[in-house]
Amino acid sequence: MTNKEVKTQSRSYTIPLITITLLFFMWGFITCMNDILIPYLKQLFKLTFFESMLVQFCFFGAYFIGSLIYFLISISKGDPINKAGYKKGIMFGIFLAAFGCVLFYPAATFSYYPLFLGALFILGLGFTVLQITANAYVSLLGSEESASSRLNMTQAFNAFGTTIAPVLGGHLIFEFFSAPDGSFSAVATRIPYLIFAGILLLVALLISRVKLPSFQTQEEEIVKGWGALQFSHLKFGVFAMFCYVGGEVAVGSFIISFLEQPQIMGFNEIISKNYLSLYWGGAMIGRFLGAISLNQSLSQGKKAIYMLGAAAAVFLVIFSIVDLSFAQTSFFLVFIVLNFIAFFIGKAAPARTLSIFAAVNVVLLISAMVNHGELAMYSILGIGIFNSIMFSNIYTLAISGLGKYTSQGSSLVVMAILGGAIVPIFQGYLADQVGVQHSFIIPVFCYLVILIFGAYCSKYLGHVESAEAKSGH
Repeated sequence: MTNKEVKTQSRSYTIPLITITLLFFMWGFITCMNDILIPYLKQLFKLTFFESMLVQFCFFGAYFIGSLIYFLISISKGDPINKAGYKKGIMFGIFLAAFGCVLFYPAATFSYYPLFLGALFILGLGFTVLQITANAYVSLLGSEESASSRLNMTQAFNAFGTTIAPVLGGHLIFEFFSAPDGSFSAVATRIPYLIFAGILLLVALLISRVKLPSFQTQEEEIVKGWGALQFSHLKFGVFAMFCYVGGEVAVGSFIISFLEQPQIMGFNEIISKNYLSLYWGGAMIGRFLGAISLNQSLSQGKKAIYMLGAAAAVFLVIFSIVDLSFAQTSFFLVFIVLNFIAFFIGKAAPARTLSIFAAVNVVLLISAMVNHGELAMYSILGIGIFNSIMFSNIYTLAISGLGKYTSQGSSLVVMAILGGAIVPIFQGYLADQVGVQHSFIIPVFCYLVILIFGAYCSKYLGHVESAEAKSGH
């Protein structure tokens, strides 16, 4: 392919990538609203930690059910997305998610917890379709070598949504739409989720009018059976994704309750939601840095300059969003520096960088468990910035070299988002038994698995890809 052809192809992918990035932002925002719903519904319905974590169980459990259905269809009748096309798959996912948001209206009207859980399940099914289609679609919008960089960029805007959600969503539910006397009422969730449904439908309208490149293969190339499971790195990647989503969701779900603990900070929900934004804001910083660091076409010097500029710009955005002073957010600068160091030690290798980041999170979690006050708080909030590249790196490493099994493999990796349903439930049960602070031992084991997966891919994936090339996969 000539330079001119490469540039033309790059330009043709720009508008689709921007459009899909907008979608990533919106579903990140709505997903993070669960972290606001958990403490809100816990107080409203007088729930235990275990019962309140059913929010995540139903939402992320839908990922497993939806992905399992998709996988079973793909092995018996061929890949549905390959037949229907990525655009139709994305549109279907948006409409399903919007319907889930609309169901919050009757749930809030009747103030019935199981109805909330049902709405979250439907919402999760919609996002399952988006995860299967949109992530794989982004990985196809360019070369396989730069797939991690592109996914980190789109995931950065997903994280931008998760950063805004605790502040804006928390304000809407805890303050703006709350009862006049300040008491907890399910009605406070009605209007916000109708607004989210409306925005999703507007995004669907935009996508319907944008020409998206088609990556459908020919009918004779559609594969059936369990072919994707022949790849050992995919199977390990599915387990690593289970642990990553489980660890990230569990930590985010417990941050407000963690900061409420008297031995930590003793904050209320209105203050804690701003610190929750820092946790997700860290993921946004790290994903922008990851998109630059993992870009193989940039020199080390340019990477350093661009990463410094991106970190400064994104930090200022976060600082302008959260209702905290510079003194209260300045500790984050230390984590940004540590993130820089970790990226340069990783040397733009997705597997090596993944292991380094997982190791840092293990240390931070142990610190949060054994310390009190600000040190414990900073440790738990710093996990976000080192979560940053994990989804995109695990995803691209897991589906690397799958060829015609890529969509099938993608559905298996998305199925592993079940971790977001299972791990918080276990941590919720443990928190009821031994307290919130010590319950973080559960995510420690999750990040240890990710560390090992990164090391495995560093050592073996190159050999796997060579074997696949020789065998024609």
